[in-house]
Amino acid sequence: MRHLRFSKRQRLLKNSQFKTVLSHRNRRGNKLLTLYSAPNGLDYARLGVSVGRSCGNAIARNRLKRLIRETFRQSQHVRASGHDYVVMVSSQWSKRTKKLNQAHLAQKTGLDQIKQAFTDLTKTR
Repeated sequence: MRHLRFSKRQRLLKNSQFKTVLSHRNRRGNKLLTLYSAPNGLDYARLGVSVGRSCGNAIARNRLKRLIRETFRQSQHVRASGHDYVVMVSSQWSKRTKKLNQAHLAQKTGLDQIKQAFTDLTKTR
């Protein structure tokens, strides 16, 4: 599916972009993810991902980020355009991960689980 790309223009890259979205204080969360959103005045949506160190080592964190980006890419046609999203892994999730092997946990956290959490959060957006 060539039309479902996740190009550089769809990414929040600068700290100021993240701060702008967070300053709108439009937040929703579930057990896995916390989603902040803000209108961006563009005809496409953009995504920023933040996964803290409490979620595991670099391998586990990068895996979670890849899964979140893939979910965003696959759901482009369903989600409303014109918004910026910042996705953070929930603090509840972080507390649970301390008890388990971090890399193993990231492997168990499948695309379907993250896709469902992301879809639930963006339903009314």
